[in-house]
Parts: sequence; structure tokens; C-alpha cells
Amino acid sequence: MVAVKEVSSEPKNRTAKAPKIRAILAGGLVLGIGAAVTLAAWNDSEFARGTFTAGDFNLEGSTDGAAFADHDDPATPATLGFTVAPDNMAPGNVVVAPFAVRLDDASSVDARVTVSTEGSTGALTGLTYSITQSTDFGCGEPVTATPVAAGQELGTTPPNITFPLPAGAGANPGAAVNLCFRITADDNLVRDQTGTTTWEFAAESQ
Repeated sequence: MVAVKEVSSEPKNRTAKAPKIRAILAGGLVLGIGAAVTLAAWNDSEFARGTFTAGDFNLEGSTDGAAFADHDDPATPATLGFTVAPDNMAPGNVVVAPFAVRLDDASSVDARVTVSTEGSTGALTGLTYSITQSTDFGCGEPVTATPVAAGQELGTTPPNITFPLPAGAGANPGAAVNLCFRITADDNLVRDQTGTTTWEFAAESQ
């Protein structure tokens, strides 16, 4: 009888242990989910900021090599001071006028200047010109460059006429580029004609 009781009690013991095993597995699943949530919460950020301030840039010109000013309106350009009055020209006459450009003392970057003809009025028949560059202001020698070669028809400018212009250092303006305009009258000059031409010097920062 004792043996019978022992056999009949074994299934009850196995049945009682099964819920405990399932409870342990379920607890393990909960711990696994909790660990995944904790890992997902790890994060970090970096931030960077840049501040940008534009420099200044301004081209100015001079007809005497000393007093520089802005002439940025084609309606009020600087008037070239020709060494011989160009109001009584005859074939063979040559008149010259110096001009200088530079970057002012507030300009912070170098420039490249493009020369072009802004516009002309009246009659310019029989008049040609050249533009030369020299170390000193004026139309003397030595000539260091010839942006526009002699024989260019007045009122026109060849394409791609450029020259570099440096910015200054500290509170100083940039070094000036000294130019000379030479106007020549040839045999095609028409009596009593009058005309004007205006050149543009367009500076672009580099």
C-alpha cells in the first residue's frame, strides 16, 4: 500500500513544478525587453556654429594721382584732364590724360578690374586711342603694360581687358594702378565734329 501511494503521488509533483518553470521563462523575457529599452536610450549630440561677416570693397579713381574719390555713376564720371585741350584737334594731334584707380582703405580683398566702354555720344570719326600703365602717375615713361594697344577706335574697347588691383594693409588703401589715355587724330577726322566717350572700370573681388 505504501508503494501504491508513492506511485500515485509522482504525477502530482511534476504537475506542480511546471508553472514554476514557466514563470521563470516569462521573467526572463521581461528582463530582455527591459535591457533593449535601456540600450535605445543612449544618445549624444554635438553642435557647431559659424559667424560670417562680409568684408568691404570699393574702387575709387583719381585724375591727379593724389585725391581719390568715387565716380560710380555713369552720369557723373571723372573728367580726364588732357594735357592739351582736345577741343581744337587736327589730324596728327595726340592728347594724353592720366588716370589712376585703387581700392580704398576699407577694402579687404584684392580685385581684378575689367575695362570697357560704357557709352559714347556725338561723332568720334578719325580718333583712336591707347591705354598704357606706368609705375608713377602721369603719362611719362617707363610704360610697364599696355592694356589697350594704340589704334583702338575711340568709343570701343577690346574684350577681356583686365588688370589686377591689390587691397591695402591695415588702414592703408591699396596700391594705385596708374594709367594714361592717348588719343590720336588721323586723316579721317571730320571738321567741327564733337563727341564724348566714357570708360568703365569694373572691379570684381578675388
